[in-house]
Amino acid sequence: MTSKTIRFALATLIAVSAFTGTTAVAQQTDPKAALVSDVGNLSNKFTGLARVMSGKYDWKPGQGVRSAGDVFNLIVTENNMLAGVLSGAGGGMGGGAPISDPAALQEALRASYDKVRQALSALSAADLDASVKLFGQNTTKQGAVLMILLDQHEHLGQSIAYARSNGVVPPWSK
Repeated sequence: MTSKTIRFALATLIAVSAFTGTTAVAQQTDPKAALVSDVGNLSNKFTGLARVMSGKYDWKPGQGVRSAGDVFNLIVTENNMLAGVLSGAGGGMGGGAPISDPAALQEALRASYDKVRQALSALSAADLDASVKLFGQNTTKQGAVLMILLDQHEHLGQSIAYARSNGVVPPWSK
């Protein structure tokens, strides 16, 4: 990612976070704090959706589309990969067997976001600028975080649509 792309992505993330209930003032002054805050926001929302969609993990809107459970499992896999990239432990998209037990999947989501939060919090500003490869692309650790979090916001919208298609109200909408 170029620095212009990263700045645009960060500005987008800040705007999205402002609309989703995180503290915009802190985000404007500390990009890492904005990212850590967004990780917490995504964790709360995905874990909440996994809870209220319990029993509907197999539902999908059509053939060839991920099921609700597939989306939640993808998020766990992405988070574990990202935590590995940030910590230097490495990490690919290869995951284990999909988790179908609701309590186990909710815990896996929470734990995977905790790993990302811890790895991100441990980075200095210089660390955020360190070069890494993600999906075969050269980027920085900050660019990797933005790439994954922005993708997860897209999956959050997908998961909200899945919930509403099943007559399920997201927990924060009540």
